[in-house]
Amino acid sequence: MSRTRLVGALALVATASLTLSACAGSSNSPGGTTGGSGGDAPASIKVGFMGDLTGENSAIVIPPRNGAKMAIDEYNKSNPKTKIELVEYDSQAKTEQATALTQKALTQDKISALIGPAFSGESKAVGAILEQGKIPSVSPSATNPGLAKNNWTFWHRVVANDDDQGPGIVNFLISAKSPKKAYVLSDDQEYSVGIADAFEKTFKDKSIPVDRDKFAKDASDYSSTVNKVRAANPDVVVFGGYYAQGARLIKQLRDGGVKATFATGDGSLDIQLVTGAGAAQAEGAVIGCPCKIPFDTATGALKDWATKYKAAAGADPAIYATEGYDAATAIIKAVQAGNTTGEKINEFLKTVSFEGISKPIKFKANGEPEANSIFVYQVVGGKIKLLGPSAEAKLEG
Repeated sequence: MSRTRLVGALALVATASLTLSACAGSSNSPGGTTGGSGGDAPASIKVGFMGDLTGENSAIVIPPRNGAKMAIDEYNKSNPKTKIELVEYDSQAKTEQATALTQKALTQDKISALIGPAFSGESKAVGAILEQGKIPSVSPSATNPGLAKNNWTFWHRVVANDDDQGPGIVNFLISAKSPKKAYVLSDDQEYSVGIADAFEKTFKDKSIPVDRDKFAKDASDYSSTVNKVRAANPDVVVFGGYYAQGARLIKQLRDGGVKATFATGDGSLDIQLVTGAGAAQAEGAVIGCPCKIPFDTATGALKDWATKYKAAAGADPAIYATEGYDAATAIIKAVQAGNTTGEKINEFLKTVSFEGISKPIKFKANGEPEANSIFVYQVVGGKIKLLGPSAEAKLEG
C-alpha cells in the first residue's frame, strides 16, 4: 500500500472511531427498529455484503452474494424474533471505494456484521476500520495469507488461504508435468502478488528454477512480459490473478508463441477466462481453487441445495456460492442465539461449529477456517472441468 493510501486509510479509521465514540451509549446498536424497551431483542439488524458486484471481475463475487442472500432470505422466512436486512456494498474491487463504503456501513447504516470483503486488497484496506468499530466480518473468498497475520480479532474467512492453494496447484503441476523450469506471473493487486509469492516459494522449495515478472492491473499490452517468458522457454507458466487479466494474458502468450502449460488460481475460475482468451488458446489451462464446483453431479443434500440456489438466483451455483451461504449462516446462527451487536456476534463466532454446504465451518483463533481442500480444474473442449482434489487429480489430454 502506498504512503498516501495508508495515511488516508488511517484518517478514516480515526473518523470512524470518533463517530462511534459519540454513539458509545448505544453499545454498537444495530440498525433497524427495536422490539421494545430494556433488554428486548431488536426486530431487525443490518448485515452487510461487500465486494465487486459490477466491476470486471464481478463474476467471482456475485455467486457468494447470491449464496449469502439465499441464506438470509431462508432465515427471514422462518419468522425469527430478529430479522436480518442484507445491505449490499459494491466496492468494484477498489480499495478506496471499499474504505469509504465501510465507513458508511459503520457510521450511517450501523451494520452489526459484514459478509466479505470478497477480495484480499479491499479486506486489507478495511480490516483495521472494522476492528476499530468492533464489527465482525466473514469473507467467503479473500485468500491472501497476510490477512490472518494482523492480530485482528473481528476478522474471519471460510476459505483456505494461498499458502495452501499455491502449493496445492504447484505440487499438482510437478506431479503431472515434471517441469524443469517455471515462470510465475502476476499483476500488482494484493491477491495476485500474494498467490504468486506462494507459487514461487513452492517451486524454489522443490528446487525447480523459476523466473518472475509482474505487470500493472490496468495494462492491456503484456508484450514485455510475453517476450521475457518466450526467452526463458519455461515448461509451465503460473499466473496469480483474476480472470479478466488472466484471459488477456493467455491470449497474448499464445499469440506470442509461448506453448508452455498455463496454470492459475481461484481468481480465474470463471468461464470468462476461456471466452476472453479464446477457447483454442485456453485449451488445457489448469485452474486451482479451494472450492468445489460444478454441481451437475451433486447428490443428496448438496443437490437439493443447488436446486434451491438456482431457483433463488436464476443461475447455477458457481465459484464461492456455497462459501457465501456458509459465511452468512455463521452470522445467522449467532443472531438465532440472541446475539445482535457486533461484539456479541463476534464472541459467538469464536465457538461456532456446524456442517456447512462447502465444508465443516469452525474458526481458528486467528479467524482462519479449520477445514480446507484444494481442487484442480482444466479447460477441456472450451469448458472448465473438475479433475478432483489436487493430490488425486489427473490431467486430460
